[in-house]
Amino acid sequence: MDVVFIGLSLGLLALHLASCAVVGWRLRGREPARPAQAPFITLLRPVCGLDPLDAETLGSSFGLDYPRFEVLFCVADGNDPVVGVVQALIAAHPEISARLLVGEDRVSANPKLNNLEKGWQAARGEVIVMADSNLLLPRDYLWRLLVVRGSQVGLVSSPPVGIRPDGAWAELECAFLNSNQARVQLLADALGFGFAQGKTLMWERGFLEARGGLAALGQRLAEDVAATRLVRGAGKRVALSRRPFGQPIGRRSLRQVWARQLRWAKVRREGFPGLFAGEILNGSVVALLAAGFGGGPVLLAGVALVWYGAEAGLALGCGWLRPGRALLMLPLRDLMLPVVWVASYGNTRIEWRGHAMAPGALQKISG
Repeated sequence: MDVVFIGLSLGLLALHLASCAVVGWRLRGREPARPAQAPFITLLRPVCGLDPLDAETLGSSFGLDYPRFEVLFCVADGNDPVVGVVQALIAAHPEISARLLVGEDRVSANPKLNNLEKGWQAARGEVIVMADSNLLLPRDYLWRLLVVRGSQVGLVSSPPVGIRPDGAWAELECAFLNSNQARVQLLADALGFGFAQGKTLMWERGFLEARGGLAALGQRLAEDVAATRLVRGAGKRVALSRRPFGQPIGRRSLRQVWARQLRWAKVRREGFPGLFAGEILNGSVVALLAAGFGGGPVLLAGVALVWYGAEAGLALGCGWLRPGRALLMLPLRDLMLPVVWVASYGNTRIEWRGHAMAPGALQKISG
């Protein structure tokens, strides 16, 4: 029995080390050469509610170095407090083709898609990029998506990485987002089976419209799960940008971190139940328990040291983690992972920006 536990612990450690190595190599590589042709692109940014960082994150839409693009901001309610921020940004950048579109088209039970529908219909580009409002776009954002396009690619996406955390719980959120979730997603993409992330979705307009448009993305709790399934069903793959894009975190409470992680866990469980069942092995807990049972405290300490040393090295080297207190968030995150996993089996109902969503409601809308 000891041999079984030791084998399980060392096997999981080997997988963890391999993931850190593959992702570290990927992130240090050069971006592919930019294509000679620059298609006209429509950048869609859904907005809802006011965030202290809106002026910066939404303002980054105007600083892109891409030659031919438009920006369409979409808001469901004309009285939303974010409207004034968007209008001020548009007025301050007359050199950029940008508009604010108001209203909601109920094409699904997903409020984000309903908000974006009018932008999709108004878009002039044959390439359409959907970018969440809290994503900070680098100047080469559109180029970094375009270089991933290919004949076998149906969708280009990217996970976010948390940047500029303010406080311990914000650093905990970064520990979830960066060297755990982003690492796993980048590894999956490197192995050829990438998963879409709703923060960034770049579509060939004709490809998605031939398969039902934005309404087709409302068949699941989250549009990124539906997008992944749609693309794979068409015989193509989801590809991720070589490097992820930053999402300023600011301040977070422990309750907010828990609520977000539980919501995302429910989305993954509903969308990919088989894969989600294996998520109990995510993080160090199973590997460390197996090391303790099989080899005692010496093996336990050794596995922990190597596990967190590799992850901290990756995160520090990529700028995903700040030295100091943030390092303590890695084991705390791993203690929370199995708790979140168990809690997600309670029900599949989630709440997003005050909107309750459940699979039954989605099926009723789609039917």
